[in-house]
Amino acid sequence: MEPIKIQPTRNTPAVLLDPNRGIFKMYGRSSPENSIQFYEPIRDALANKMATPKVDIRIKMEYFNTSSSKCIYDLMKEVKALEMKGKEVIVRWYYDEDDEDMLEAGEDYSDLLDIPFKFIEYHPKDKYEKSA
Repeated sequence: MEPIKIQPTRNTPAVLLDPNRGIFKMYGRSSPENSIQFYEPIRDALANKMATPKVDIRIKMEYFNTSSSKCIYDLMKEVKALEMKGKEVIVRWYYDEDDEDMLEAGEDYSDLLDIPFKFIEYHPKDKYEKSA
């Protein structure tokens, strides 16, 4: 399957989902008009196309609205399903050192779905570093 590559906009995050390499990265802001429409193909690819025994997830969000939060939760449910199928899943959740809300959001997803996250603090000057 071809990777999903989405460039960031003012209202949508950058996404790279490469099922052949077991990589899913997402960063930026998320407040699309229709969150379900934006996230559905990403969720479907994550659920049905990951071809590797190890899956590397990296999330570095600056902001997401309520409807995006639900969609991100649905993505994390698919990550849990991958883990339940025996895949080795590593989730790295990046958060701005001054953004307690984003840290708490990651902690909530981790706790609700019983997925261990690696929480990585970054500094605002590193906000748009694409290495995440």
